[in-house]
Amino acid sequence: MLRRELIGVGVVMAAVLVASAAAGVVWGLLAPTERLRVTQPGRAAVLTGESLHLFDAVGMFLCIGAAVAVVSAVGAWRVRIARGPALVLGVLLASGLGAAVMMWIGEGVAGLRHPRPDDPAVGQIVALPAEVGTDLALLVQPFLAALVLLFLAALHPAADLNSGAAGLLGDLRPADFDDGDYRLPYGAEEYRPSGDFDPSSQPRG
Repeated sequence: MLRRELIGVGVVMAAVLVASAAAGVVWGLLAPTERLRVTQPGRAAVLTGESLHLFDAVGMFLCIGAAVAVVSAVGAWRVRIARGPALVLGVLLASGLGAAVMMWIGEGVAGLRHPRPDDPAVGQIVALPAEVGTDLALLVQPFLAALVLLFLAALHPAADLNSGAAGLLGDLRPADFDDGDYRLPYGAEEYRPSGDFDPSSQPRG
């Protein structure tokens, strides 16, 4: 049981990382660039309104990361055998690493689309590749994924979350109760299932 749960958590973590990498490619293709005009060798001035694209790029990164977090958390919840603390920790860790992978791949794709010129001529307009610019943006994906899992677990009516197991890692399946050889306490058999008293004599000993 423990092995099946760990395999399930591992598959979920791998899927989160793959989804985050794909989201990084999408962000790298969609993130807007910042355009500048070269005023003199080694210096450039930002065109009017282009500085707003820095905020747009970060906002798009947060929105895509939030979408990946919700989808990955809901998808992880569908793996019933892995439901439990181990799944939450796995999704939290994978989402944190996934956000870093998303930023790294996204900035790489953006750099390939708009490489920085080495020595642009004066008066030339250059486009700088999009960058996230702040590590705080990496906190949104794991935080939201953990929040969604917590919400789903809190709303579930079953104590074992329908995983069929219980315990710290969810690896201890409760033993089935077998009442085939169970004997009622003395005197209890004198009462019928309906609750009526049976006046007939009962064997003793």
